[in-house]
Amino acid sequence: MQKFEDIVAWQKAIALAEEVYTKFKTCKDFGFKDQIQRASVSISNNIAEGFEKGTQKDFKHFLYIAKGSCSEVRSMSYLAKNFHYISENDAKKLSEQTAKISKMLSGFIKAINSRS
Repeated sequence: MQKFEDIVAWQKAIALAEEVYTKFKTCKDFGFKDQIQRASVSISNNIAEGFEKGTQKDFKHFLYIAKGSCSEVRSMSYLAKNFHYISENDAKKLSEQTAKISKMLSGFIKAINSRS
């Protein structure tokens, strides 16, 4: 990979952030809306930042942070469903997207660990 834009997990994280911004566009709970949007953006940003740091140790550290943000978005999607901010189908879709991204990040971390 030459650039972070080539990383499929980053591409999927961008799509997730776009989805989150769309789903919560009209949410009037501004604190909740801000938190889930920031967490969703954090995923792609941490992948990019870690990649650009240039060391495998830094990259792995930022991948773990991105995984944490995936979990945060997934957790908040359950709350959003319970609070009736989004539908059950929308919550399921967000949960599936975050789980897929998280698995990809775990694969990256495993590959980095095997090279160390």
